Amino acid sequence: MTLHIIDIVIILLYLCIMVLIGWYFQKKASLNKENYLLGGKSLPWYYLGLSNASGMFDISGTMWMVTLAFVYGIKSLWLPWLWPVFNQVFLMMYLSVWLRRSNVTTGAEWMATRFGSDKQSSMAQWIIVVFAILSCLGFLAYGFVGLGKFVEIFIPWELVSPYIPLDIPAEYVPHFYGIVFTLFSVVYAIMGGMSSIVIADVVQYVIMTVAAIAIGIIAMNQLASHQLIVPEGWFSPFFGKSMNLDWSHIIPEVNEKIIRDGYEPFSIFFTLMLIKGILGSLAGPAPNYDMQKLLSTKSPKEAAKMSGFVSVILLPTRYLMIMGFAILGLLFFKELNLESASGIDFEKILPAGISAFVPPGLVGILLAGLLAAFIGTFAGTLNAAQAYILNDIYLKYINPKASDKKVSRVGYAVGILVVVVSIALGFMAKNVNDVLQWIVGALYGGYIAANVLKWHWWRFNAMGFFWGMMTGIAAALVFPYIFTGVPLYSWPLLFLISLAGSVAGTYLSPPTDPKVLKSFYKSIRPWGFWEPIKEKVIKEDPSFRPNKRFGLDMFNVAIGIIAQCCLTLLPMYLVLSMKLPLIITITILVVIGLILKRTWWDKLED
Repeated sequence: MTLHIIDIVIILLYLCIMVLIGWYFQKKASLNKENYLLGGKSLPWYYLGLSNASGMFDISGTMWMVTLAFVYGIKSLWLPWLWPVFNQVFLMMYLSVWLRRSNVTTGAEWMATRFGSDKQSSMAQWIIVVFAILSCLGFLAYGFVGLGKFVEIFIPWELVSPYIPLDIPAEYVPHFYGIVFTLFSVVYAIMGGMSSIVIADVVQYVIMTVAAIAIGIIAMNQLASHQLIVPEGWFSPFFGKSMNLDWSHIIPEVNEKIIRDGYEPFSIFFTLMLIKGILGSLAGPAPNYDMQKLLSTKSPKEAAKMSGFVSVILLPTRYLMIMGFAILGLLFFKELNLESASGIDFEKILPAGISAFVPPGLVGILLAGLLAAFIGTFAGTLNAAQAYILNDIYLKYINPKASDKKVSRVGYAVGILVVVVSIALGFMAKNVNDVLQWIVGALYGGYIAANVLKWHWWRFNAMGFFWGMMTGIAAALVFPYIFTGVPLYSWPLLFLISLAGSVAGTYLSPPTDPKVLKSFYKSIRPWGFWEPIKEKVIKEDPSFRPNKRFGLDMFNVAIGIIAQCCLTLLPMYLVLSMKLPLIITITILVVIGLILKRTWWDKLED
C-alpha cells in the first residue's frame, strides 16, 4: 500500500507533537526524581486512567486480539484472560488502595515497608528489581516485534531498500522498522518523564477513539450488504470441552492456526487460565507501567478510581476496532495479502484491513493512533524500567547523594541502555505470540506465589520472597527448553516450585521484625492471615479498626469481572447487530453499575 500524502502529513504531525510534549515537560521532569518518575504525584486520576488504558491499546496486543476475534469469534472474549485482563478488577476493588497507601516510588522500594531495611530485605528488593527489568525488557521486545510487522505492510521494503546501504534478510525487515520508530518513542519518553507520557497518552486515546468508531461503522456497513460465513458456535461466548469451531469448508488454514495455538481442549485451558488469573490478580500489580501509574496518583482513593476507569474506557473502544477489523477480514479474506515467508500470517489481518478498507485521511489518523499506542506502551514500560534501575540501583547503591541534574542525566543514559537491550531481545523473537506466551505463561508464573503471600500472610518474610522469586524466575528461564508446548500447561509445576521456595525460605529464616509488621499492617490495613499482628496492633491502639471487607471485596470482584466481560461483549454485539444479546448485556451492566455504586464507590476511603 502506498500512503496518501494527507496520511503521511498526519503521521508526521503526530510524531512532531509527541516530541514537543516531551520537550515541554522536560523542565518539570528534571526538577527531581519524583517529578521525573511519578509526575510529582499531582496528575488527576482520570488522566492516569486514560493514560493506562491508552498504553494497553498497543499495536502488538491489538493485532493479536484481532486474530483471536477472526478465528474464535465471540469466544475470543476469554483468551485475554491469559494476561489476565481482570486483574484490573482486583486492583479497582482493593489492591490499588493497598499499594498507594505505601507512598513509595517503585515496587522494590515497597519491600522496605513490608520487610524492613535489613540485609534480608535488601535481597528481596534486588530480586524484584531483577524481575522488573526482565519483564520490562520482555514487554518492550513484544511491542518492538509487533510494531515492525505492522509498519511493513504500509511501507513495502522494496520501496525503502534502494536507500538503505545494508542487505537485510526479509525475516528481519520488521525489526528494522521497529528500530526506526522506536527512536521517536525514546526521544519523547526520556525527555519528559511520566508527565509527558500521561499527556501524550490522553492525546492518543482521543485519536484511537475516533479511529475505532470509524472502523466499527465501516464494518457494520459492509456487514449489512455481505454475508458473514463462519463456523457454527462462532457467535456464542459459551463453550464445552472444546470450542468446536470447524473451519474446514470455509478457510482450512484457520484449523491449522487453532492447532498451533494449543488452546484445545479449551475446558482444561480455561480452568488453568482462570486459576492462574485469580492467583496472579491476588499478587497485585506487576512492577511495570501499571504499578508506576498507580503510585503516581494523588491518593489511595484516586488509585482505585483510576483502576476502575481503565476497563470502562478501554474495552468498549478497543473491541469496537477489534471486532470491526475481524469482520472486514472475514468478509474479504481472499482479497487480503496475508502471505509471509512462512505461509499465511493471521497477525497481519489488522494492517491488511487498514490497507484495504480505510479511506485516505482516516488511514493517517488510524496509523497515528496505533503508532501512538506503541509509543505509549513503550514509553510507559521504559519509564518503569528506568525507575527501578535509577531509584533502586543507582541512587541506593552507587550515588545516593546525586544531584537532581545528575539524576536526570543518568536517567537518560539508563533509558537508552534499556532500549538497546530490548531491541536485541526483539531480534530473538519469531513472532508476537512467542513473546506474549513467555511473559504471561512462564515469567509471570514465577512471580505469583511470592507476591500473593506478601500481601496476605504475616509470617512470610524477605527470605521467603527472595527464594520464591528466585526459584520461580530460574524455573521460568529453564522451562522453555524443557517444555516445548504452550507455557500455560507447565505453569502449575512452575507455581508449585515457586511456592515451595517461598515457604522454605520463610521457615528457614526468622520472622520479620514485629515493629515493621505492625507499621505495615496499620498503614496498609490488609485482610488475610494477619491475626497475630492484628492483636498486637489493637493491644497498643484500641481505636484501630481492622479491615473486615474481605467478603465485600470478593463480592465486588465477582460482579466486577462479569461487568468487565459485558464491556467486552457490548461492542462485539453492536458491530454484529445482535440486538437481543446487546440489550441483555446493557441491562446487566446497568444493574451491576448501580450495585457497585453502593458497595464500592460510596465506601472508598484513603
